[in-house]
Amino acid sequence: MPTPTSSASRAPLLSTAEALSALLAAAVPIAETESVPTRDALGRVLSADVVSALDVPPAQMSAMDGYAVRVADLTHGDRRLPVSQRVAAGQSPQPLAAGTAARIFTGAPVPPGADAVVMQEQTEADGDAVSILHTPKAGEWMTAQGADIRRGAVVLPAGTRLSPQALGLAASIGCARLDVTRRLKVAVFFTGDELTMPGEPLAPGGIYNSNRFTIGGLLARLNCEVTDLGIVPDRLEATCDALAAAARGHDLILTSGGVSVGEEDHVKPAVESLGRLALWQIAMKPGKPLAYGAVRKSAAAGPAEETHFIGLPGNPVSSFVTFLMFVRPFLLRLSGVRDVAPRALSLRADFTQEKGDRRNEFLRARINAAGGLDLFPNQSSAVLTSTVWGDGLIDNPPNHAISAGETVRFLPFSELLG
Repeated sequence: MPTPTSSASRAPLLSTAEALSALLAAAVPIAETESVPTRDALGRVLSADVVSALDVPPAQMSAMDGYAVRVADLTHGDRRLPVSQRVAAGQSPQPLAAGTAARIFTGAPVPPGADAVVMQEQTEADGDAVSILHTPKAGEWMTAQGADIRRGAVVLPAGTRLSPQALGLAASIGCARLDVTRRLKVAVFFTGDELTMPGEPLAPGGIYNSNRFTIGGLLARLNCEVTDLGIVPDRLEATCDALAAAARGHDLILTSGGVSVGEEDHVKPAVESLGRLALWQIAMKPGKPLAYGAVRKSAAAGPAEETHFIGLPGNPVSSFVTFLMFVRPFLLRLSGVRDVAPRALSLRADFTQEKGDRRNEFLRARINAAGGLDLFPNQSSAVLTSTVWGDGLIDNPPNHAISAGETVRFLPFSELLG
């Protein structure tokens, strides 16, 4: 982890790239693994390579309904061949006798001796015989043994986050179970005397705790085991107690609110009293008061016995954006994923923003019918509506005004929420 300094609060703001680099350097993948049924492994991260013990397909297969033939039988003489066998998928054919054809169906193994399949549209069936109306080339409409996967090939490398199609690929080579990194254990709590849970009366000056639901949903998408410590009062002692409890038995403590510089923002001093603060305040908008550090698991614990800490801002859009840009890649790296960078799109801006901010902006936008980007009109960090309206975030560099028609870097939510 980066080493905190006594002047952290006066240090220049870190760029988003610097902050992410520091976080990922600190995210040493956990070593604990488990074996799970393949059907239950969606979204988990492989801890070991998946190696195929067989060829896929396991034999030459027909790619069409038709007739398996020997090409040499069609280059001279009668093209009307007796049908010597019928082969459906899952059956084991006999060698094809010279001068005969085999009725065959898609996905069935090609009889030994046959070297082509003629699709049924290019034949005429006549009782126990068939007339071949097309002279095929060797290998026509046949899928070679091992055309998809060869025995001994690594089909899914360690560090792969398992998608539905990856589960299908593992199943296609007979894997009933997969070795994966254990689920990450995350403790969360939310600071603010103004916070109220939906369903409870809203007191004067109160707001409903939307971040608890947003962050909970984001952690669920990452398959984390979550301990929700609820709402913590705006008091230093209560914040310290919550951090101390969260440090035990968890990989990450994640908080929302209380990381700014106000008199009621107690998270930063609480972390510094129970551990260390490695970085604080990022040159980004929204999300400047992001904090990262570590909390000791016990009063006597050393640096090797610490729990990671990330403090998110309290404003709902700031909390959402900083989770996507920092917490998500941090958790993926802890799980053993190697490539945690989302894929960006280069799209046309169909709007003008006449003035750039001195910080790296993440603007909520959506793709319009013409393939360009429209900007949500209110980019306030309190307007959660923008995150539902939008398709993703424009990653706009510091001090950069955007002109209509220029190409911008767009991060789709489909990349950031998967």
